[in-house]
Amino acid sequence: MLKILIPSLMLIPTTYLSSPKWLWPTTLTHSFLIATISLSWLKNSSETGWSMLNQYMATDPLSTPLLVLSCWLLPLMILASQNHMAKEPINRQRVFISLLISLQFFLILAFSATELIMFYVMFETTLVPTLILITRWGNQAERLNAGTYFLFYTLAGSLPLLIALLSLQNSTGTLSLLILQYSNANHPDLIMNKIWWAACLLAFLVKMPLYGLHLWLPKAHVEAPVAGSMVLAAVLLKLGGYGMMRVMTMLEPMTKEMSYPFIILATWGIIMTGTICLRQTDLKSLIAYSSVSHMGLVAGGILIQTPLGLTGAMILMIAHGLTSSALFCLANTNYERTHSRTMLLARGLQAVLPLMATWWLIASLANLALPPLPNLMGELAIMTSLFNWSWWTLILTGLGTFITAGYSLYMFLMTQRGPLPTHILALEPSHTREHLLMTLHLLPLMLLMVKPELIWSWTT
Repeated sequence: MLKILIPSLMLIPTTYLSSPKWLWPTTLTHSFLIATISLSWLKNSSETGWSMLNQYMATDPLSTPLLVLSCWLLPLMILASQNHMAKEPINRQRVFISLLISLQFFLILAFSATELIMFYVMFETTLVPTLILITRWGNQAERLNAGTYFLFYTLAGSLPLLIALLSLQNSTGTLSLLILQYSNANHPDLIMNKIWWAACLLAFLVKMPLYGLHLWLPKAHVEAPVAGSMVLAAVLLKLGGYGMMRVMTMLEPMTKEMSYPFIILATWGIIMTGTICLRQTDLKSLIAYSSVSHMGLVAGGILIQTPLGLTGAMILMIAHGLTSSALFCLANTNYERTHSRTMLLARGLQAVLPLMATWWLIASLANLALPPLPNLMGELAIMTSLFNWSWWTLILTGLGTFITAGYSLYMFLMTQRGPLPTHILALEPSHTREHLLMTLHLLPLMLLMVKPELIWSWTT
């Protein structure tokens, strides 16, 4: 574990000691090395599931894919931000990179924590760098408003969780994940216990976000710089799903009765956010709402509490992390050239940038879950488990898939096809950096088709 944490920490002095000319190449190479070393976590040889175990941290098949995703994303964020940060003063560039590094550090500590309080503290700490990224480097005038939404939604959701965890510590005497799964806490049917159940999950449902608690997400995404959008979509939303998976084991047997309204909200949210996507004019906003739709499926899969549902949720979280991050990068390449995120103003780009259109096609097809991509594996597993619970869900999830295909193709056709607008006179050609960025997003997605058991979590 330290072989990743210490190099991640040492990235900060590297950032401040590098000469201005070598700042981006050095940090990129260093973070890419860390990402490559983190792949060794995927080889888990222990029989119990837990490995790299020490007093505070451990990895198991549930946290490993998310840890690797967090490490993989840092070099990609650095690659994506290089162009629009180049005009800033060098000290601001250093602060920007060190914020991204600190975010990765907190995420590694959150995903590998064995104590729930440590997980909670790191869960909250990730707010700070993200908030600074949105409010300082955001694009539009609304960024302070977006930051406020982001902060207060997340904080209001997670304060009940802190109280719930402290009461759990009081009653069981431990908050260690290694012990809690074996502690047989019997819950009498009291109204207080039902409130405790809701308090435990509310923070994670806001973070995911569940439909109805999702208003902060489109605002935060639209206003954030590209690195902020990438880390929000790819990793921070997954903190919610991961936290739910961890906490659900100790909430039995109340989940069976209590999860109805949340599953209904999650499946209904798939359709609602899908239809919102169909009438978006803003490209980043469309991708942000599609994240809410996919996370609705994940929330449903986790709340069902079957091995198939949890496996599907895990696969979909990883696949969605890579896909939506790639889409935000593509939206950013468009924005850097046309200086507009309105889809009507930047059409027909396939004629000018044909290779970029190929990336757009692959990313859009991944977003609509084309077989045999992992996105489809995750969605099918979740739909099957939801169908076993109640066949009515098939109507909602089926409609959701149909709408997802609709808005993914709409996004591709609006940005790439059609006549080139007359106001677009000279566009910068696409850079090798951008093609490398897209390759590093979509290649892991393709490779996971060959060996999906890496992200199947514990049900192997």
